[in-house]
Amino acid sequence: MSPVLELTAAAAERAAVDLEDATAEEIVAWAVQTFGARVCVTASMTDSVVIDLVSRAAPGVDVLFLDTGYHFAETLGTRDAVAATYPVNLLSITPVRTVAEQDAMHGPRLYERDPDLCCALRKVEPLERALRDYDAWFTGLRRDESPSRATTPVVAWDEARGKVKVNPIAGWTQDDVESYVATHGVLINPLLQDGYASVGCAPCTRRVAPGEGTRDGRWSGLTKVECGIHT
Repeated sequence: MSPVLELTAAAAERAAVDLEDATAEEIVAWAVQTFGARVCVTASMTDSVVIDLVSRAAPGVDVLFLDTGYHFAETLGTRDAVAATYPVNLLSITPVRTVAEQDAMHGPRLYERDPDLCCALRKVEPLERALRDYDAWFTGLRRDESPSRATTPVVAWDEARGKVKVNPIAGWTQDDVESYVATHGVLINPLLQDGYASVGCAPCTRRVAPGEGTRDGRWSGLTKVECGIHT
């Protein structure tokens, strides 16, 4: 039995050291062999790089998409295209309350007044609920995306959820992503060709200007840099 199946921080840290210099394909293969059907992919539908990588090693893998009720039409279209194109089982995960129900309880435009609470209700809680059926999950986190992600390991222990988080492209650059997309014909969100660099909920995402970072278009004007899923 793999030591990571102990589901402990120490085991995840050992795996991170062992796999630091491995390729993304090797990291994916390790996770698939280790966790089998107990691993899933989480996807924001900015691009399908991790979906492509994992589905090649594990056809039929579950892909979790957080349908917050605030997505761009292009993002939902990318989700539907992924479901139709890749050999995956795409699951749209929804919050407990609809946007209208949330507005009735907390008032409209909660994302403006308390974005942390909005993210907690529409992203963090739904993901935690969905991850109960898994021991590990793949993400598309990269170190070059922002200072808050600069030390992202390729394998991490998610203390809050008691899961192993696998970040196979943590060491990739934006050039690496674009090269993989071009080589493999990976589906991307059309908004990436319209000035957006990282795509989240429509009210909280804007285009980036030349010279800005990948995630500078998220929660613009606020000190907020993460939705809470990865913190």
